[in-house]
Amino acid sequence: MIIEGGFTINAPIDKLFDFLLKPDTIMTCLPGAESVKMLDDTTYECVVKQKVGPISAKLKFLNRLTKVERPTHIEVEGEGEDVTKLGHFKQKSIVDLKEVSPGKVEIKYKTDVSIVGKLAMFGDRIMRAKAKDTEKEFTKRLQEKLTSIA
Repeated sequence: MIIEGGFTINAPIDKLFDFLLKPDTIMTCLPGAESVKMLDDTTYECVVKQKVGPISAKLKFLNRLTKVERPTHIEVEGEGEDVTKLGHFKQKSIVDLKEVSPGKVEIKYKTDVSIVGKLAMFGDRIMRAKAKDTEKEFTKRLQEKLTSIA
C-alpha cells in the first residue's frame, strides 16, 4: 500500500532537516509514540501505540536511515510487528523538502508499507484515513516544536 501526502511548515529548511534526522525529537510529534531508542547513528527502535478501526495496536519496530541528502532528501526503511502478534509490517519512506520561500518549507512524503496479519484486514481505505489523521496531528505538533525552539 502506498501512502503519500504533503504539507507546509514555517521553519528554516536546515533547522527542519536537522529536526527530522533526530528520532528522539521527531517521535515527540508522532501521536501514540511511546519510546525511541537509538541503536547507532542510523538505526533506532520505536514503540508506537495506534488505534486502527476497533483494534488497538502497539507496534515495535526498527527503522534505519538509508539515504540522507542534506537538506532536501531522507529515506528510511523499517520493519516491525504488533507486540500482541496482530500483524507484521515492512515500510520504506521517502521524505523530500523544498524551500518555497525563506522560512517556509514544503514537505512531501511517500511510504510504501506492506502489512500482514489481522492489521491487514482493514484494507487501504481505513489505513489511509488513519494515516491522514496522524499526518494532521503530526504536522500540528511539528510546527509547535519548531516554533518553540526557534
